Amino acid sequence: MKKLLVILLVCIGNYLYAQKEESDNRFAANKNKPARQEWLRDLGFGMFIHFNVDAQLGITISHSLVGASDDYLKRYFNELPKTFDPAQFNPAAIAKLAKLAGMKYVVFTAKHHAGFCFWDTKTTAFKITNTPYKKDLLKEYVEGIRKAGLAVGLYYSPEDFKFLYDHKILIKRGDMQFDKATTAAYDDLVRKQTTELFTLFGKIDVLFIDGEPKEPCRDVAWKLQPDVVITRGAVNTPEQTLPGVALNELWESCVTMGTQWNYKPTHDNIKTAGRLIELLVEARAKGGNFLLNVGPHPDGYIPYELETELREMAAWNFINQEAIQSVRPWIVTNEDNLWFTASKDKKTVFTVITGQPDWAKGDRKEFVLGSVKATPTTRISVLGQNDQVTEYANQLDVHSRFEQKEDGLHISVVKAQRVYDNYKWPNPITVKLENVEPALDPPQVETGIANSSNGSVELNGRLIKKGNADSLQVYFEYRPYAGFAENLYSKDWLKTTPVYIREAGNFTRLLPGGEEGKEYQYRAVVIHPRLTVRGDVKRVTIKK
Repeated sequence: MKKLLVILLVCIGNYLYAQKEESDNRFAANKNKPARQEWLRDLGFGMFIHFNVDAQLGITISHSLVGASDDYLKRYFNELPKTFDPAQFNPAAIAKLAKLAGMKYVVFTAKHHAGFCFWDTKTTAFKITNTPYKKDLLKEYVEGIRKAGLAVGLYYSPEDFKFLYDHKILIKRGDMQFDKATTAAYDDLVRKQTTELFTLFGKIDVLFIDGEPKEPCRDVAWKLQPDVVITRGAVNTPEQTLPGVALNELWESCVTMGTQWNYKPTHDNIKTAGRLIELLVEARAKGGNFLLNVGPHPDGYIPYELETELREMAAWNFINQEAIQSVRPWIVTNEDNLWFTASKDKKTVFTVITGQPDWAKGDRKEFVLGSVKATPTTRISVLGQNDQVTEYANQLDVHSRFEQKEDGLHISVVKAQRVYDNYKWPNPITVKLENVEPALDPPQVETGIANSSNGSVELNGRLIKKGNADSLQVYFEYRPYAGFAENLYSKDWLKTTPVYIREAGNFTRLLPGGEEGKEYQYRAVVIHPRLTVRGDVKRVTIKK
């Protein structure tokens, strides 16, 4: 019976189309060269471009095909290409904007799940050269991005709804079972398309594989171009969220500017540049890459409402880029609104001061850093400022100062640079501290799996190490889960009452006032006398 089962499984084949990133990458092979992964970590910030024929409708990219009627499918595959003409697609202009915003690489959807190909492939007629545009748009993209000096990335989906449609297979997500011949045909399509992508366009720096089967795509890509860095399909790539803690290897978070990957002309909520800067800083503080998505207008250009936020990010990057590029995590990610990145040797620390939108030009503010210790050769400066003068106030003392005290490193800085005409620049400034060292061994806390029953939730955490403190306090932060595309808009959390803990070990608290059937985010927190450290974020649904 067991032998028969094995034979059946081999003959049928089973491709699992993972809808959640956690399962999508958990067991993926990683043959990326370590040096190339570190190269991508140094770049830190990239632009993601999601584009497809359905951008004409302003709807979700590809996914409307799941559960669609036969008439919808027929018109999608046969009619939308006839009106798709991104005549204003200008990769040079896109690259210029990306570079100004601080992005070092760009990743473009060569083919999304719908199966529409942006190059002149020989594998399908569902492609850009069979539209009014006629030209090989992917070739133009690669050449334009490469000419601008940015790293070239491709998104590729092995999952192909047009293949399913042509083979009269129900389009769905999840478990897909094919007979042996269909499995072989699917594999062959993926291998041929990947071969085209990695032989027709020169060097490809980054590959993002979304969907299954990943193996043939990975194998061909690494064989043809061993230096390519595969992100999704080989490393952790959280989607529409950031890890709760710093990680010591390459990871990349992809996030939309609004609530949709594709162009969305109505019913959207664009994140402000200020919020996007905070997310970029948080990603870099946690050791990861930030891949920020734009969905071009169906005519091919970046929509104005996205460009405006990218321009504000460009102004911030022009001043603060040193804190973002080629950095690694500090011994803690942050101390409340003070976020840290560090040089690879940990001798230079960048303190990005967020949460001060009303800090007026010429005002001096003081902060205490619990995790940073000065040395006899420590130097302090504010990125973008000369530490000598501020406009129209020549007598004002704008020098940056620091003093090591028992409770931490006290820094005193002035926002001296005029960025806007009205002096109201709301975005973070960055304090650069050279020749410093860690001030303590920080505590470490882990968020456990919550237990839910009878309408209540027991939150579990574990203090892994105390650091150099005799007594600590622990508690949990929690909030209703806003949703897959919405959870990054808010920074607000509720919290349980802190309790003292003297030894490393487990601790629990009940989630207060939860609502049955509702999903919550939560994380464990430990308060050290000098700073507060948070664990990873998890979710739980309150059950009856």
